[in-house]
Amino acid sequence: QVRLVESGGGLVKAGGSLRLSCTLSGITDDRHAMAWFRQAPGKEREFVAGISWNRARSDYNDSVKGRFTISRANHDNLISFLQMNSLIIEDTAVYFCAAQYDRTGWSTQISSEDAYWGQGTQVTVFS
Repeated sequence: QVRLVESGGGLVKAGGSLRLSCTLSGITDDRHAMAWFRQAPGKEREFVAGISWNRARSDYNDSVKGRFTISRANHDNLISFLQMNSLIIEDTAVYFCAAQYDRTGWSTQISSEDAYWGQGTQVTVFS
């Protein structure tokens, strides 16, 4: 059974840092792009960052460039990390991890209909 589990959310003061983790297990072929999305109250879900299976490519939403870093470890399970620094109030949202099979190993993109999604973890930034 495929499972995608996030952890690491919480409450943080503006200017602080948090690191989110996401573990994908139960897959038979580990060539999966992994990405983070977020959804703030009353807003659409938006892409935050994505990383290719081979770790050669990463993409970021302009609003987080220079502050967030996505990384991953490809071992028995696939693990993605989102290091969030210099957090601002506008970063408050539920953060979702997603993973999608990519046979090339180079994609950073996720199309929601074919992806695995986690349950989400709340990040709240206060002033």
